[in-house]
Amino acid sequence: MRIMIIGFGTVGQAFAKILSEKEREILKAHGFKPTLVAAVDSQGAAANPSGLEIDELLRLKKAKRSVGDYHSFGKRGMSGMDVLENIDTDVVVEATPTRITDGEPGFSFIKTALRMKRHVIATNKGPLAIALPALMELAEYNNVAFRFSGTVGGGTPVLDLGKKCLLGDKILSIRGILNGTSNYILTRMAEGNVPMETALKEAQAAGYAEADPTYDIKGIDTACKLIIMANWLMGRYVTLRDAEIEGITEVTPKDIAEAREKGCNIKLIGSIEDKIGVHPQLVERTHPLSVSGTLNAVTFKMEYAGEITIVGRGAGGIQTAGAVLRDLIDIRRTVFGTQGGLTR
Repeated sequence: MRIMIIGFGTVGQAFAKILSEKEREILKAHGFKPTLVAAVDSQGAAANPSGLEIDELLRLKKAKRSVGDYHSFGKRGMSGMDVLENIDTDVVVEATPTRITDGEPGFSFIKTALRMKRHVIATNKGPLAIALPALMELAEYNNVAFRFSGTVGGGTPVLDLGKKCLLGDKILSIRGILNGTSNYILTRMAEGNVPMETALKEAQAAGYAEADPTYDIKGIDTACKLIIMANWLMGRYVTLRDAEIEGITEVTPKDIAEAREKGCNIKLIGSIEDKIGVHPQLVERTHPLSVSGTLNAVTFKMEYAGEITIVGRGAGGIQTAGAVLRDLIDIRRTVFGTQGGLTR
């Protein structure tokens, strides 16, 4: 199976490393050999229809260089669109950074790949938050697979649980903590009795928050994940414009203390009920959603099974890369079949 990675950053590199280290296991367990034929970063690209040496690509990135410096088959300045249009591949992994304003450049990469009848695995939430219904329709029209389990929960299989493990039942509502950065900040505010600004600096120092944490603390990242779940799991056909969004910037140590007196924690909760919304809420300490640190937790309220909660790490390069591999195996099974078929 020929694979192209557009966005050779933390997630892209982690996924490539998994392909290199687990090649024999993947062939033995799932009947196919993944071959990385192209990799693209912000400065260039490397492409070889016969396959690239993953160890060499990773060596270049470790040395702060571009994949465009790859021997013989690298080219500085080559864009993801150039590679898409000129290199044949079975699956495109889109792992560029998230940009909520317009979903670019990921939106164009995904749209072009689907139109070219390539299967797509996305880890970039931006295009999905803005136009997931349209992208799903485009994939169906072109009879190709579109998977994105790493966009919600990182390596924790939130989307897979809702889509595959709850068949026969009906999801009535979803509530959860979907952003590890904001949860870490609220946890530190409660444990250390410190203001949000101090907790944020701690999160940045620990590597849990970006230099620009706007998407996290304003609730936008959580809202994007709600939109993905609403579309994929509940058929709501909504976009980010349909969500009510309130972040944690106004939460004070006094609010935290008052919540503690009530036996509660303040958590940034995303919910899909009659409306889709993100708001700081009181959560009883004994409730399954009252998780600490960078953990995520999602509760599905089911028609028959009642409440089911899944808890796990919501971010991290290797965790999200594991979700990409899970999507790749799913495409192999559902599109090509578990036996025979495409093995190159």
